[in-house]
Amino acid sequence: MRIKRVHAREVLDSRGRPTVEVDVVLKNGVLGRATVPSGASTGKHEAIELRDGGTRFMGRGVKKAVRNVNLTLAPRLRGMEARDQERIDHRMIELDKSPDKRRLGANAILGVSLAVARAQAEADGLSFFRHLGGRRAKILPVPMFNVLNGGVHSDNNLDVQEFMIIPLGMNRFSEALRAGAEIYETLKGILARKGYSTSVGDEGGFSPRLKGTTEAIELLLEAITKANYQPGAQVSLGLDVAASELYKDGHYDFKKSNEGRLDKEDLVRLYEGWVRQYPIVSIEDPLSEDDWEGWKLLTKVLGEKVQIVGDDIFVTNKERFQRGIDLGIANSILIKVNQIGTLSETLEIIRLAKKSGYSIVISHRSGETEDTTIADLAVATDAGQIKAGAPCRGERTAKYNQLVRIEEELGKRAVFAGREALSAAKAISRR
Repeated sequence: MRIKRVHAREVLDSRGRPTVEVDVVLKNGVLGRATVPSGASTGKHEAIELRDGGTRFMGRGVKKAVRNVNLTLAPRLRGMEARDQERIDHRMIELDKSPDKRRLGANAILGVSLAVARAQAEADGLSFFRHLGGRRAKILPVPMFNVLNGGVHSDNNLDVQEFMIIPLGMNRFSEALRAGAEIYETLKGILARKGYSTSVGDEGGFSPRLKGTTEAIELLLEAITKANYQPGAQVSLGLDVAASELYKDGHYDFKKSNEGRLDKEDLVRLYEGWVRQYPIVSIEDPLSEDDWEGWKLLTKVLGEKVQIVGDDIFVTNKERFQRGIDLGIANSILIKVNQIGTLSETLEIIRLAKKSGYSIVISHRSGETEDTTIADLAVATDAGQIKAGAPCRGERTAKYNQLVRIEEELGKRAVFAGREALSAAKAISRR
């Protein structure tokens, strides 16, 4: 099970931009392969992916990161036991010697970390979710489908970055996936009949030029109803505001739509109104990544009613997350493996979230690949929720299809998380 060869290459992600792919070959000939995702709406506290600059690929090439894998990491990992994941990850962190992995690149380090885990799973003859989670792993996550895009994911006039449908009231993951696909197709028909564009954004969601947030939400409710599902009872709504993109000089500028320029108190009142009027169960990044006071206010006001998900404020980083726990901020954490850069650190933060009573959402990035790691990770850790985009585009459906396979493998042991996935979030806010 010792590592014989580590090799990286430059490939393309779902946006046609370069990313890092890594192969790890063990001495018994087993191959593990992983491809690294990349975000568009990124928090400034994330681990740093290394890009080349210059003119090649408009400066987005990753030849430097590839070279760091092949010339720096590979010789130092050769001969190590693949099953010693934490030791391997720690060695790469030590070789990087920076707090945010900027020297070797988080994209270089993560590619190796995930490929090592894949190789060990293959060597043991285990499904990847079993390798990560053991025999007790059996909970299939609730999918959060991003079906309408705004913010930096689109050039339309919606400030909120993602409008999601969340099929909580199903008995199986495959039923939830079916509901998402049917509602998505119904929404496409509604948009077409109203004369709106049905082109899709990076994550497969539609990007029509609507009148504002309210119209977007009401279109989702119409699609849910016309697809013969019950809004709230079977399918709820979620928002990813990506408020860091709207924050400037102490205010939140909803300049695309009609909400206006708001301070934190006004913004909290706006969210209160939306939650009161619509079946919204989850709001991600409702305030800026460093607006700790705003987060504290919103958690106090809405924490017992909805899931408040920290993404840019926590960036899958143990120190920032611990600060949030200590301050009583949010009640849920978004997990993105490339925000922190190793599998070991990701699993450590998930354990901290569970220990602290926070709900967990495993997430993709806008620049995705065919890699299905996050699907296996969601089941392995009993996370209960996953964001992988709309039920459209191969790099998105790859994750959902992998979850269908896992549900089939588990058979009668499979449990769909359903509404219980959000119960931890509301419970922590009642403390």
